[in-house]
Amino acid sequence: MTRPLALHPDRLFPADPTTRGIARALYAEVADLPIVSPHGHVDPSWFATDDHWTDATTLLLAPDHYLYRMLYSQGIDLDALAIPSKAGTPATDPRAAWRLFADHYHLFRGTPSRLWLDHVFADVFGIDVALEGATADHYYDAIGAALATDAFRPRALFDRFRIDFLATTEGAHDDLAAHAAIRRSGWQGRVVTTYRPDGVIDVEHEQFAPAMQRFAELTNEDVHGWHGYLAAHRSRRAAFRDAGATATD
Repeated sequence: MTRPLALHPDRLFPADPTTRGIARALYAEVADLPIVSPHGHVDPSWFATDDHWTDATTLLLAPDHYLYRMLYSQGIDLDALAIPSKAGTPATDPRAAWRLFADHYHLFRGTPSRLWLDHVFADVFGIDVALEGATADHYYDAIGAALATDAFRPRALFDRFRIDFLATTEGAHDDLAAHAAIRRSGWQGRVVTTYRPDGVIDVEHEQFAPAMQRFAELTNEDVHGWHGYLAAHRSRRAAFRDAGATATD
């Protein structure tokens, strides 16, 4: 027998009745206000292309390292979860990967990931039964059917969620092509970048060498000398500001 997915409206509020009442009142004041998100890791290409997502695994499981690290810690091979490797995405059936995730969903009890995912399942996709092995296919099919509709394309969800401002995060060696495409499209959603130079600062970063090469190409500076390196940062910071950036991560 399947279990219902019922989310208590006070699930994020304090247990103490007095403070819970205060929390409810405060939340009621802001619940319907637009979202201003000054920091995040949303892929800007979603809004540049506005393409449909294909399935639950590709959207929710494969990109989320909090999910697959938990599963990996319990002995589940990453290839079985359709996690992209350096050689590319493994040839794993996304439905099979989702079934494996559903079979182990109990591992996420009490975690922020479980809290967030249950909210997404219930409030965004309208699913009313709990995720488990027996309901894996129901979830996969319901989410896939929703994602195939225009109402679940990235820009439509941006409007549905009442997002007023969304900041993404890109590296200093990113050419910001997705942000340029958003601006050219004429779409009115406000999505800006944030400067995150980790890839060209942390010498132990696995992408340090290719990132530095791209950093040099974008700026025409000798990034292996101190003065050229600083000049390259100034150049990229200016490009990020021109793309709407207001912050450095």
